[in-house]
Amino acid sequence: QIQRALRSLSIPLERLHIMKGHMIQDMCKGLSRQTHAQAKVRMLPTYICSTPNGTEKGSFLVVELCQSQVRILLVTLFGDGNMSPHMVYKIFDLPEGVTQGEGEALFDFIAQCVSQFLAETFSSDTSKPEERLPLGFVFPFTCRQTQLDKAELLSWSKGFNCSGVVGKDVVQLLQTAINRQQLCHVDVVALMNDTVGTMMTCSMEGRPCEVAIVADKGSNCCFMAEAYLVETADETSGRMCVNTEWGCFGDDGTLNDVFTPYDECVDVESYNPGEKRFEKMVGTLYLGEIVRHALIALAAEKAIFVGVNIAVLKEKGVFTMQHIMDIVNNEDGISDVKRILEVLGLQPTERDCGRVQQICRAVVGRASTLHATGLAAILSYMCQTRDLETLMVNVGVEGELYTGYPRFEEILMSVSRLLSPECMATLLPSKDGSGRGAAMVTAVALRLAALRREVDEVLNPLRLSRADLEKVQALMRQEMDRGLGKETNASASVRMLPTYVSHTPDGTERGDFLALDLGGTNFRVLVVHVTEEGISMASEIYVIPAAIMQGTGEALFDHIIDCIIDFQTKQSLVTDTLPLGFTFSFPCKQMGLDKALLLTWTKGFSASGCVGQDVVQLLREAARRKQHLGMQVVALVNDTVGTMMACGYDDPKCEIGLIVGTGTNACYMEEMKNVGTVEGDQGRMCINMEWGAFGDNGCLDHIFTHFDKVVDETTINPGKQRFEKLISGMYLGEIVRQILLVMTEKQLLFQGKLTPKLQTKDIFKTKFLSTIEVNGLALRQIRAILSELEIDANFEDSVLLREVCQTVSLRAAQLCAAGLAAVVEKMRENRGVDQLSVTIGVDGTLYKLHPRFSDNLQKTLKDLAPNCNVSFLLSEDGSGKGAALVAAVASRAAN
Repeated sequence: QIQRALRSLSIPLERLHIMKGHMIQDMCKGLSRQTHAQAKVRMLPTYICSTPNGTEKGSFLVVELCQSQVRILLVTLFGDGNMSPHMVYKIFDLPEGVTQGEGEALFDFIAQCVSQFLAETFSSDTSKPEERLPLGFVFPFTCRQTQLDKAELLSWSKGFNCSGVVGKDVVQLLQTAINRQQLCHVDVVALMNDTVGTMMTCSMEGRPCEVAIVADKGSNCCFMAEAYLVETADETSGRMCVNTEWGCFGDDGTLNDVFTPYDECVDVESYNPGEKRFEKMVGTLYLGEIVRHALIALAAEKAIFVGVNIAVLKEKGVFTMQHIMDIVNNEDGISDVKRILEVLGLQPTERDCGRVQQICRAVVGRASTLHATGLAAILSYMCQTRDLETLMVNVGVEGELYTGYPRFEEILMSVSRLLSPECMATLLPSKDGSGRGAAMVTAVALRLAALRREVDEVLNPLRLSRADLEKVQALMRQEMDRGLGKETNASASVRMLPTYVSHTPDGTERGDFLALDLGGTNFRVLVVHVTEEGISMASEIYVIPAAIMQGTGEALFDHIIDCIIDFQTKQSLVTDTLPLGFTFSFPCKQMGLDKALLLTWTKGFSASGCVGQDVVQLLREAARRKQHLGMQVVALVNDTVGTMMACGYDDPKCEIGLIVGTGTNACYMEEMKNVGTVEGDQGRMCINMEWGAFGDNGCLDHIFTHFDKVVDETTINPGKQRFEKLISGMYLGEIVRQILLVMTEKQLLFQGKLTPKLQTKDIFKTKFLSTIEVNGLALRQIRAILSELEIDANFEDSVLLREVCQTVSLRAAQLCAAGLAAVVEKMRENRGVDQLSVTIGVDGTLYKLHPRFSDNLQKTLKDLAPNCNVSFLLSEDGSGKGAALVAAVASRAAN
């Protein structure tokens, strides 16, 4: 019978593995917004998002509400790594009945204690502290917290049951009581439970503690979780401490098979049967009771105390945790055990003493093992969600089971290692309960609030209000009108160039078309087959040697024709004369659909005899020289127009083209009657806005920040393409780098250490923004990017870096949206409709690859142009397929 009892109290390793899995499932349930209400492991957010870094300093008050006492502390930190905080404290006993009386009386008593403590502490020192005293409140009951200083009580426990508190904000109740005591310089800034206090107490001397276990009358654990996984809180970046409230684990029946008859008896006799089942197997409040019921059952089976009167064991609470400790920790034979049992009023034999000792060891051993299983679940969860192969972490521990049972630490470590071999935990004993930790939470909260003010000071100029965006929209509209006007065009910053493309595809286009895409050191030749079934393409890339890029214009265009002949030969298209659309991505003045004068070479080209000439004519002359009759140049297209046309084939409502990549530009279909720079009033024409230069006349100076000015001054074209420099991929990384430099100088980042790499122009690539802003990206990956820049970043640095990137990319998307809002609103007015439905064809790496840019752009556009119903269509190959479609539409119109 004894063996059976001992077996029922020991849980096999494979069962512990299953329990660990259940615990992780329950934790995920508790964190998810959908399932949180049903979860037994509550996973409550604490709004503590940072552990101490050692720079905290100042004086902090702490109120710690304990089982039968209130402890008030004054903790002074010196910013020296918190090595030796100065602490004064006083303990006040709770008066009889206050734990069962009115809530107001409890909080008034606490406030009186604070008042008395301050009077005594500062009495010797006549100068009462005039500056504000922040207070941290340790409140060891289950609360729903919505901010660090806002928490409503969900339920009392531990023998407390004051009226009028459940469902109320306990911070407010304490602050009101403190105000009644005329202590107007005391501010309650943080509330936490004792578990969180333990974690923060152990976060000292440059070793962050990220998990804490309290193994006491009750049992609980908290840990630093990735904030984006805590769906019940709105914080998404960085980490947040989560209070697991794991005492209720198993209330859904998952522990039924390991719940012994002794546990059942304890549960039935408790004030909350069926609740907190895990806590009732591990909390020191219950272990004596489990032993008592085991002894009663074994005596009934005549396995112990045969012929002995055991009436004393029938009394609830007679066998305490202290008895267990005295019996278990007694290695020197049985005589002490016998004495302890005799004091209780039992007459044991030696064999009885040995068996009682075995039962006691089994009960505390099981409690220790279950704590280890819970810890293993948390460590494995942290390791998985941080995307680590191995987790090294510090775990703060305190409580009666930990201090009273010498083998607790050994069992906690060995069992959690067996269950989570990928995690290495180091136990840190908590000095001084949660009091010191509460001061740390309060100090960290104030440090972060000060940091937040300074960060906002740096970033606020980049944050645009709705009014700012409406102003940009109005200015864009003004510049568009000036660019379209015959008289004002020359001085407009938005050039509004006519493209002579007057139709978008309608789906009836058929045939084979060539496209030539020239915009850099490589160029492409394509053939596009347009049939009823859709579009198919073949293409080849050709290289332009540097000598030809910088030689004569004749040599350049001869080389291009040679490549076209090569391509048509390979594709067996030599016998046909195919219409060709020519994408030419250099600044031109377009005089007709197939006539455009080159204004200037860019991108490393300098071929002679081309500037001021018609590039279509140069291409035709080269074809004549080469006697190539297989093509007929019908259109010269810019890549933005190509993007609109490529999408227009799939969606006839596509009448706007947008590029947001290395650079940015837009085009749209304008009414001919509004285009003052071209003769004729009938129909529409696509206008290439060249909006990158918007603001070059100074109209956007009000939104240019210090960072933008620095970036602009170091480009090859200072003062030019100002709008593009706020939006496009070529510049965003450099804007971020300039912000990081200023923040590091202000000691807000990287401990104020500037690395030579960070001081290198263009070292921070825009693709880094895309990577850093991916939601839920483990901050470890951000640190990897920073280590490429030779920056040693801590966790908070990574969180702040993400915020800087988000601020810069959000502004870019919002400005782009303000420009588009001006375009769609103008089209709506042109057409005289209340609601405009239109599609925008988009291309460019920033739009396609950045995780938030497109969402931010669309959201802002909807807000600024509510009467326009805008869809976005990703372009497939605007400069190739788009150019061929311009040729196709031109051929259709000609026929």
